[in-house]
Amino acid sequence: MFESLSADSTRDWAESGIACLTGRPDGPPLIPPGRAASVARAATTWIESATHGAVRLDGARLLSERAAFTGHRRAGAVSAGGSCRLLPTADGWAAVSCARPDDPLLLGALVGTDVGDDPWPAVTAWLAEHTGEDLLDLAEPLGIAAGPVAPIRAAVPEFLVPRPAEGLLVVDFSSLWAGPLCAHILGLAGARVVKVETPTRPDGARYGNADFYRLLHGGHESVVLDPGDDLQRRELAELVAAADIVIEASRPRALAGFGLDADRFVASGGTWVSITAHGRESFRIGFGDDIAASSGLIAHDTQGPVFVGDALADPLTGVTAAALALSRQADGRGTLWDVSMSALVSSTLVSSTPVSSTPVSSNLCTTLQPPVYESAGRWWVDAPSGTVALAEPERREPAGAVAESGRDTSKILSELGIR
Repeated sequence: MFESLSADSTRDWAESGIACLTGRPDGPPLIPPGRAASVARAATTWIESATHGAVRLDGARLLSERAAFTGHRRAGAVSAGGSCRLLPTADGWAAVSCARPDDPLLLGALVGTDVGDDPWPAVTAWLAEHTGEDLLDLAEPLGIAAGPVAPIRAAVPEFLVPRPAEGLLVVDFSSLWAGPLCAHILGLAGARVVKVETPTRPDGARYGNADFYRLLHGGHESVVLDPGDDLQRRELAELVAAADIVIEASRPRALAGFGLDADRFVASGGTWVSITAHGRESFRIGFGDDIAASSGLIAHDTQGPVFVGDALADPLTGVTAAALALSRQADGRGTLWDVSMSALVSSTLVSSTPVSSTPVSSNLCTTLQPPVYESAGRWWVDAPSGTVALAEPERREPAGAVAESGRDTSKILSELGIR
């Protein structure tokens, strides 16, 4: 996918900070399988070249960056953020998220009983008697972020011709981490980023770690429009029409309900970045931890599978989507980038290490990873290119103020001649 893709995935994992977020709380860090850290590092190398050095980031380090703000650390079969768990099913393992206020109610519907505020005992018992396919059949219609741990092999499109970002208008409908990271990188490259929210659905990350939110959104402008209002719905469509790049992380049906048409936008020459859990044609939802795990990106020890990093599918998708947005068709045509988070994760799992002859379970693909050892108060690993110390998550300092929700609505619409 990238000409600069490293041949030493072990070193890239060690230097990313992800290994220190992978493993049991009372055990050693683990080197994950696959090449996600190498792919992220190559993406930022590509971005640096495409922006002529204006944006210099280490994609591998971006994968663990949020933990440097939140203090999250490795928690084994519980995700670093605490909202997702790896649990045994009748035929393997599954990742199940409980991140939203309504999720206990939905999980109760899944298992057929009132689970109260703690769904995990009931969910654990139900999964033990059901297969991963049983889980999928019910989770999708219920809107539960969950799935069996089973790799899905898929290709990621190759990058095309770089284009300058200076002066481009980016309209960002996304929230949480993946889409905002993409928008953040485009802003660093010189684009004007306008974050769009609705009155009833502000970005939930506004209520998370304030410094991390500022890192991703500092210096961006904020518009709030209500698609349920005829006038504001028309203004929303005109704002999109004025954009060069649109970033969204919604099902196509939801945006169609707002009166927004990705195909028409692309036909006019624009770039549309669509970030979904499992592709635009899927109705499955997902978050960074359960997507990564259900796509096959898990590590393991003698006790079973453990999560890799902190919601790793999010930052991997964000940096890759930014590289895609900074490219264009050679003939100038518009592009719709269908960025499936699960397909992207699974594409990094092409075997670069021997497959273990003793899999942990029937649907859990495992690989032999190099052992980590402790010396002089630090963790180390012997990589193909030499011994390397495992890095801890590291933060970049936020720059720029965060706009209050809707602060720039009138100004931007007036500047664009919409209002």
